[in-house]
Amino acid sequence: MQTNDLYRRLFRAALLIRLVEERIVALYPSDRIQSPVHLSIGQEAVAVGVCDALKPDDLVFATYRSHGFYIAKGGPLDAMFAELYGRLGGISKGKAGSMHLSAPEVGLMGSSAVVASTIPHAVGAALSFKRTGSSRVAIAVFGDGATEEGVYHESLNFASLMKVPVLFVCEDNGLAVHSFRHVRQAYRLPEHAATFGIGSRRVEEGWDALAVRQATLDALAVVRTGKPFVLELATGRYKEHVGVGDDFHFGYRSADDIDAWKARDPLILDRKLVEELTPEIEREIAAAVDFAERSPVPGRAELLTDVI
Repeated sequence: MQTNDLYRRLFRAALLIRLVEERIVALYPSDRIQSPVHLSIGQEAVAVGVCDALKPDDLVFATYRSHGFYIAKGGPLDAMFAELYGRLGGISKGKAGSMHLSAPEVGLMGSSAVVASTIPHAVGAALSFKRTGSSRVAIAVFGDGATEEGVYHESLNFASLMKVPVLFVCEDNGLAVHSFRHVRQAYRLPEHAATFGIGSRRVEEGWDALAVRQATLDALAVVRTGKPFVLELATGRYKEHVGVGDDFHFGYRSADDIDAWKARDPLILDRKLVEELTPEIEREIAAAVDFAERSPVPGRAELLTDVI
């Protein structure tokens, strides 16, 4: 595949994610969306670059900020919008909402609102792959704040001891809600991973889907030999931690902090390609929104179904 063709494919996938989330921003004040949302505007290249490097049957375990990974892994857009609307046509019949998206049929396993909780699930899946002789790998996606949870440390230790094919992907936007990383962590992920005998790499160009994809391919070359790996991807979150607005009025960061990312963001800079691709993508999004709005609301009979 030509580099230009690859760039265009990754660009379109990232633009789809951004325009989907911008549609969510526009819809949210109407209260038609029935769950809190954690947007990944600014972080699209991470999800696109990582997922494009995977094989179709590789599994991704994501976080509550998982719209991008859901779309990049191939999750159906109409079912995603119906889920956000709380409708029966949603991936979980409207019961999961934004923070618990999943699409197992394409390898996007359950997302979770509990910080770091899907990391051990990925390690468990990787252990099953090893024991069954499968060539598949598991991807644990998490924010930098999740590395402060005990289960992250336990998962790295177990993955190293058992030598399982798991890739730990840290989306480092530098923030845990409103707290900057330097006031929370006395460690750096590469040195920390090394204490468990796990290789690692940090990629600063988190706005570049091509760079993220290549770094993921390189990391997966290690993982597919049965060794865990930590991939730390610097990125930037444009919107507030939860919700659809800006957060500069809180005073913990300024617009200048994000402008540095925007100045390198292909979805902002490559206006020609944006203008070329947007009409088709907007039609795709409009059809998904229409599906959600036509999907029925769950009735009383659904209240206690799907309960374990």
